[in-house]
Formats: sequence, structure tokens, C-alpha cells
Amino acid sequence: MSIIPPTKPLVDSGSERVSFFNRELSWLAFNERVLANSYDKSMPLGERLRFVSIAASNLDEFYMIRLAGLYQLRKRGFTTLPEQNISIDTLILKIVERAKQLEISQRKQLKLILSECANAGVFLIDEADLTSEDIEWLESWYEKHILPLLSPTTLDPSHPFPFIQNNGKGVFFELSSPTGEMVKTVILIPENIQRFVKLPKNGIRVVCIETVIKMFINIIYPQHLIKSSGMFRLLRDSEIEIDDEADDLIREFETALRARRRGNGVNLTISEGLSKHVIAFLSRELGLIDNQITISSGHIGITDFYKFLSFLDSDLFFKTYQARFPQRIVDFKGDCFAAIRNKDIIIHHPYESFDVVLRFLQQAAEDTQVLTVRQTLYRTSADSPIVKALAKAAENGKSVLALIEIKARFDEENNIQLARRLERAGVQVSYGLANMKIHTKLSLITRLEAGQLVSYSHFGTGNYHPVTAKVYTDLSYFTINPEICRDAWRIFNYLTTHIKPDRFEKIIISPFSSAKWLLKQIDAEIDASTKGKPSGVWMKMNSLVDKEIIEKLYEASQAGVIIKIIVRGICCLRPKVRGLSENITVTSIIGRFLEHSRIYVFANNGEFLSDRNLVVMSSADLMPRNLYRRVETFIPLENETVRAQVLKQVMVALLQDKSNCWELQPDGQYKKHRKTENNFSSHTYFMQNPSLSGLGSLAVLD
Repeated sequence: MSIIPPTKPLVDSGSERVSFFNRELSWLAFNERVLANSYDKSMPLGERLRFVSIAASNLDEFYMIRLAGLYQLRKRGFTTLPEQNISIDTLILKIVERAKQLEISQRKQLKLILSECANAGVFLIDEADLTSEDIEWLESWYEKHILPLLSPTTLDPSHPFPFIQNNGKGVFFELSSPTGEMVKTVILIPENIQRFVKLPKNGIRVVCIETVIKMFINIIYPQHLIKSSGMFRLLRDSEIEIDDEADDLIREFETALRARRRGNGVNLTISEGLSKHVIAFLSRELGLIDNQITISSGHIGITDFYKFLSFLDSDLFFKTYQARFPQRIVDFKGDCFAAIRNKDIIIHHPYESFDVVLRFLQQAAEDTQVLTVRQTLYRTSADSPIVKALAKAAENGKSVLALIEIKARFDEENNIQLARRLERAGVQVSYGLANMKIHTKLSLITRLEAGQLVSYSHFGTGNYHPVTAKVYTDLSYFTINPEICRDAWRIFNYLTTHIKPDRFEKIIISPFSSAKWLLKQIDAEIDASTKGKPSGVWMKMNSLVDKEIIEKLYEASQAGVIIKIIVRGICCLRPKVRGLSENITVTSIIGRFLEHSRIYVFANNGEFLSDRNLVVMSSADLMPRNLYRRVETFIPLENETVRAQVLKQVMVALLQDKSNCWELQPDGQYKKHRKTENNFSSHTYFMQNPSLSGLGSLAVLD
């Protein structure tokens, strides 16, 4: 039985005056839950190592974005956070302390898991473990493949400390020359150099590249002795600031992306083997203060250990899951348009194949009856089949519009390149709106059928990304509902003209109406409860941050409304506090797949699972940015089959999950349900059981 540690409290459990958990601390609690999966020995060893790497990557991004943002606010003269009764300095200290504890936990877990890898026959070894034959082979390999790529820098008045880009790594040496002179030198490790080297004989034995560089330092500095040495890694502020009114937005972004590599340093991790005066020297050169420096007793750059996974046997990972192709599409011989005309369809990824979305667009590209294709793109793969389909559609003479959001963090460069590819193919490309991200996931295709124009819409809770679609849980909704399709057209028209539509018939849109609509629905549940009618709110999202929504949920709880919330990541709402939120429960599902779908359900004068319940899927979380600073969609699901699938299959399974589930306590601590063989796992259930759309005609036989 593996012992999975709980997360740490966010507030004193006796503090009744605190109504909101801090966003940043809540995010760190989420990453503690991610890391906790690496403790679960019921999971395959390779997957546990993957969770350590994911947790490390998440923490890197936290430093580069969230913590860097606090440093920026402080630099601009802010002393307290807006709407938070805490000084920025105090919050930074709390965040840094918790983040460093998380780093320590990551290193400990990595060390433990690497020892288990050794038991499985995969060894990460140090110089002391190498044979003379190993050293001879490594030296030859190093001289051929690594040495020509290195640019060592001896630090002296004529050779200043080199620039280190964001996520840059290197090895620092203090050397003693043959004459006894002390020499300081830095060898930066280029991004394109592999982190791990596999030795050719005697099983699977792997050496870190920093070990190899240290071993052969005498090739660069003959007859020098190492007095101290160690690896370091620098993280910089990666937030991009642009002028949305710039004449050439693409050029503005390209300039900002270059500046990102030179952002202010926010965290420096250094091997403990380096002396104190070297650490002081590095901090001065990089402009860092003490709490921005971490001394590591273990491996640095744990994120890179996802590359170590390639050395592990396939038996050490989850058995490959093959997503089902929905029977409803098969019933119509693969013709997506015919299937959608017959009935609305909802696809549950990754359990059901993302190939349906691809086929939808690929068929549109080849179908002579298709006249127009409109598409939003927030994130997609570098070699995206979505982009290829859009380009093909344009080449085949269709009118194609692509709304590409270049403000998608860390995907800016990729999106710029994709935009240029599409423009070369004849696609009309638009870059969205000033000061607002296009986050809605939307396709709109118009066909000529029997002399009439018929529109087909696709709405998703996730990105048009074939890679992440294999691990993110998302919903894809296809419909020819005329009202919804007209609303989809209005969205595209707004995005290209910047003129707000007079009305929407079915869809609720951010930034115009989503917040008011959500508050109205919660108010309706409050009213129902006070009148003794059935009431309830059931929600699933990635983050719950918006203060106004949270306060309204508190009001609903105090009115007797039962509220059940599933939040993957950040939750600022404090549940189960007497007089405030005793009727609210919050759970978090962290497992094999990344929970990403957003679903909002309101009782609407009916008991849970009744036909009266209002069921909505969305691209939006409940954060101020999603409600007020992004274009998002909330889609009411009114088709009987689609509604039943999302409400009675998806939501019911998620609310019953005890295998992957953590429950948020009043003090902000998350406690994992005790894992037993009989615990229900929503992920396992969805892998083993087709959805209503997935069954198609087979549902009749059930």
C-alpha cells in the first residue's frame, strides 16, 4: 500500500475570516497533487517518473509566469495585490518557501524513482561507476559529438560573464592552473545537446551530459585541477508585453519573443558542490537575491527527465490505450456530415478518437458541396493536420477563414509560423482582437444542399491539437442546429469586424454575457431553494478564481443549495466552512488523463439527473480572464442524447470517482481518498464503456 502525502494547508483551519484561498498558493497545492501521483506504486514506474517531470515543468512555468508577475508588480510600485489583503512581499516569501519545499520533494522522489529504475535494469550512473572501457568510449564520443558544440568562457576582465537565456543550463568550474592560478570558467550547454548519453555495452546505463563535460574538462584546460564544479540553470521572466495597437502585430510579437529570452532572472538553481563565493558571484552577475537562488543536492533541470523515459521498457508504462472511433460515424460509413445531419453528436476525448474532428475538416476540404470553412486556432501541433486540412480547403477553391490566436502563451512562435503557412495557401488569416484572447474552440462549415445553405458547427472544450487530445479529457460537440450555427457565424463576424452582435440566440459569450448569465443561474437556484423547490449546482472546470462567482456560490450555500464542484487546478473557494460554505464540496481528479473539459449543470427546478436540468459545456474556466478578457463560449446542450451523455454518463462518473479523487478541506489541504481495489475510477470506466454517441446503432442492442 503506497502512502500518498496530503497537500499542505493554505490557511489556519480555525481562521473563519478568510473567505478566499490565495490563487498562487492554490496552484502550488495543485502541483503537489500532481507530484503525489509519483508516490502511488499502483501506477507503472515510467508513469510515476513522468509525473515527477510534469510537476517540475509546471513549477518552472509557475516561476516564469506567476512569480515573475509578482516581481513585475512590485517593480511597478505595487505594495499589495488588488483585492487581496496581503502585501506582495509577504506573498512572495510564502510562495517561494512553498515552492522550494516542492522542489525538495521533487528531488527526493526523483532519487527514489531512479533507484527503482535501477532495480528494473535502467541505471543513471556517475563517473565513479564507469569502467575504463566506458571512459574510453565516452571520450571518443564526446570529442566527436559534443566538444565542437561547446563554447567555454574563461571569466576575466576581457571575458565577461556570458548571457544565459531562459532555461539555460551550464557547468561552472573553479580550476587551478599548473602555475597555481585560480581560473573561473563557464561552459553553457546548448539547447540542441542531448541531456542523457546511453553507453553501448553492459545493459542500459545512462550518463548525464554535465557529468561528461566535467570528466573531460582537461581536454579544454589541460593540466588544470578542479577545485569546485557544479551545474546551474536559470529561469527568466517569460511574460510577454506587447502593444495591441501596433501597426504590425506579428512583428511586434516577434520582437517580444526575442525579448522573452532576455527577461529578468527569477530563479537560479545551483549544484551544492559550488563554493559560497561562486554562488555570490553568480547572484551578482545575474542580478538575483537570496530567495531567488536554490542550492540543489540532487539533479538540476528535472523537467528534462521526460527524455529519460525513452530508456525504460514499455512494460513500465500504462498499456497503450487505443481511442474508440464512434460507432455513430461508422453507421454512416464515415460520412461526418451525414451523421451530424441525422443527430447531434458529442465525442468524449481521449476515450473517443480525435480523428473525428480531423475527418470533419478533411471531408470539408474535399467536399465539392462545401463553400466556406471558418476555424479558430488557439493551440495546435507544429505539423498540424488541422492546418493541412484548412490549407487544402483553400487550395480547392473554398473560402477559408482562420482566426489564429498568437497570444497563446509559449505557442506564439508556432502560431506565427502556422499563420504564414495558411496565408501562403490562400487562407484568410485574422489575429483576433486587441487586449483579448480568442479562446473559444469553434469550426463552422457551410454546404450547399438541395439549393439551400446548411451550416455545421463544431464546439470543443479543448484545443485543436491531435497530440494533447490523446491525454486531455475534452468534449467535442457537432450540430446543425440553425440557432447555434447562426450564433457561430455571429462570433466569427465579431472576430473579423470587431462589431458586437445585437443578439445571440442560444450561445452565451464571454466577454459580453457569461458572468451575468452564470450569476443569474445561481440566483435562480437560490430562489428555488428558498421556496422549497429542487435546487443544486454541479460544476466541472480547471480553475475557480472569480471572486463574484465564488461569493454568489457562498450565498447559494447559505440558502441551502447543494453545490458539488470538480476543479482540476486552482480553487480559491473555501468549502465546508460553517455559515459560509457548508453545502459546498470541492474535489479534484488527478490521474492518467488530464481533466480539461468544462461542464456546468443547474437543477433548473428538477432533481439531479432529471430532464429539467440545464446542462452547458464551455471553453471557459471561472476566472476573471475567461469571463471578461477572452472570447469564450457556453453551449446549452438540448439534444436528448447529447444531454444524457454529458449529464448521466460524464458528470455522474466524475462525481463518483474515488480512485483519482482528492477532496478540498476547509483549511485548503487536499486529502486523497483511500485507494482500494473496489474504488471507482472515472478514467477506467470511460476507457471500458462507450458513450451514447460512441455506441450509435449498437445502443439499440444494449
